[in-house]
Amino acid sequence: MNPSLLAILAVVVGGAATALQAPTNAKLMGAVGSPVNAALISFAVGTAGLAVLALFLQAKPDMAAARALPWYAWVGGLYGAIFVVAAAWGVPRLGVATTITLMVAGQLLLSILLDHFGVMGIPKQPLNLGRMAGVALVVAGVVMVRRF
Repeated sequence: MNPSLLAILAVVVGGAATALQAPTNAKLMGAVGSPVNAALISFAVGTAGLAVLALFLQAKPDMAAARALPWYAWVGGLYGAIFVVAAAWGVPRLGVATTITLMVAGQLLLSILLDHFGVMGIPKQPLNLGRMAGVALVVAGVVMVRRF
């Protein structure tokens, strides 16, 4: 299979999983009393699943390389925690479609800036009219999903 096609498929499946994650964690939040508790349980289950997968794949980290990483490489899980808490809290108030489209809009707005400036060592991709129009269309989609 074409590596680019495989990457696209993996990302689409990951996006679909986030659409499932939001209402799942919202349901969990109702039972455990808060979006923070729901996120804690969600991350515990996710961590257990990843541990099993790492054992199965015999994935061993390069500890020397890990120690050499900059500080910001260690805080990705915090961004995930913010995402899960926000989704669990947002879904009962806004619905799944509005919550997810707002999250995608937020992701795109920040991502075009990260690309433009090459933040954290990523390759620079200058901001241009086409990229801005794409984000504007997503923001318009958020408005349409919310209002119609």
